[in-house]
Amino acid sequence: MENNTKGSLKISSTAFDHEGVIPSKYTCEGEEVNPPLQIDQIPTGAATLSIIMEDPDAPNGTFDHWLVWNIPPTNLIGGDTVPGICGKNGGGKTGYYGPCPPSGFHRYYFHVFALDTELDLEVGADKATLQQAMQGHILAEGVLMGRYQKHGL
Repeated sequence: MENNTKGSLKISSTAFDHEGVIPSKYTCEGEEVNPPLQIDQIPTGAATLSIIMEDPDAPNGTFDHWLVWNIPPTNLIGGDTVPGICGKNGGGKTGYYGPCPPSGFHRYYFHVFALDTELDLEVGADKATLQQAMQGHILAEGVLMGRYQKHGL
């Protein structure tokens, strides 16, 4: 029987509070670089971390903003960095795609996973492929949510 008890990662950022507003520096209206992420309570035995950043409020369904995996276990992922291997975002490119909502406030979820293995995935893999590869390997997970609305809307 598989043990389904997962630990909890504590995810925070020096750039914004949980459920707070993401500064424009990290969006399409700024430098469009990833915000710094602080990751606490990484379990012993974690081999790598992975991140899925998504916007469930996008008009055509959930939009994938950032997929990255095989990040060495660390308590701090710096802003404007490429900490691991990047997958394909909703814009069809690899790397970070900053918040750029067409209207109103959208919510952006930074899901962080601690895995017991390295993932054997090609650069540019999509979210479904990443999620499938992570199955059975997640030791702990946590989430940080930020909100953003374009200026002047």
